[in-house]
Amino acid sequence: MVRKIESPTRVPVPGGKVIDEHVGRVNSGDEAVSIAHMTAPPGWTEPFQTPEFAEYTVVLRGSVLVEHDGGVVEVGAGQSVVTSPGERIRYSSGPEGAEYVAVCLPAFSPESARRDE
Repeated sequence: MVRKIESPTRVPVPGGKVIDEHVGRVNSGDEAVSIAHMTAPPGWTEPFQTPEFAEYTVVLRGSVLVEHDGGVVEVGAGQSVVTSPGERIRYSSGPEGAEYVAVCLPAFSPESARRDE
């Protein structure tokens, strides 16, 4: 079945980051996958998390930093990064901020992100 999605749903988050979910639990009711367009201001960061989903991130502009047990990976425009379920990670943006697309399998939910307090 073909489903056209007219527009994303803006998901509120603290810290100035903007999440526009195109496909996922909030906008389309899909639980198998989520696809979101994100924009983060310079220096944005979020708490560490140990998600129950794989995340595939394509950076369109600026850079995304991914802290993990093995160090920090900087992902620039035109590059991608994949994180695995059960891996403790923390995302942040570089000095120019970041614009990126994230795909989560299964779909993102605040509960399945398992963020640190």
